[in-house]
Amino acid sequence: MTQPTPSVPAVPDAECAALTRTLRRRGTVVLSVFALVWAFAGASGLASPGLALAVETAAVPLAVAAVFLAYRKGAAPSPRTVNLPENWARSVGVVNVVELAAVFAAVAVSHASGHPGFIPPAVALVVGLHFLPLARLYDQWQYKVTGGVLSAVAVVGLVLATAGLPDGVVRAVVGLAAAATLWASAYHVAVRG
Repeated sequence: MTQPTPSVPAVPDAECAALTRTLRRRGTVVLSVFALVWAFAGASGLASPGLALAVETAAVPLAVAAVFLAYRKGAAPSPRTVNLPENWARSVGVVNVVELAAVFAAVAVSHASGHPGFIPPAVALVVGLHFLPLARLYDQWQYKVTGGVLSAVAVVGLVLATAGLPDGVVRAVVGLAAAATLWASAYHVAVRG
């Protein structure tokens, strides 16, 4: 039988402040890595190989800079400490497993139906929706905004795919918009907490 993860109080103490810093740093890394993946996916849909290379070349330092900001020495502590719900770590695991299963299902259905152009918007929708419970579980209001914007990007991509635009165009629009959204969130978490 597993022990429940205790709730972390909003009372600022050294342990809570350290957990807050650790979670925000990890969040910045995860957001930056997935932004990089989305940037490369979006770049693969661009018609110009030179432009695709430029996007990929710019994406790497953007990711590195966000991580650097999160881990820089002398950074001011977060303005507030997180207030995590009971069993938050287990719940985060459940959310991530459901997200992964939904991503695989979206890819499988898109391929089976002969509509691979729907994969980027479908995945963006799954990822966007998964941020909504994470906002509460990590006590990061920014993740609600991230989830909402990614979901809106997904809807735009679905409209473009339904309208019959080429798969590359849909991939470029969704991928680059998703990357920008995730980097905005990563930088905000790294700098503002």
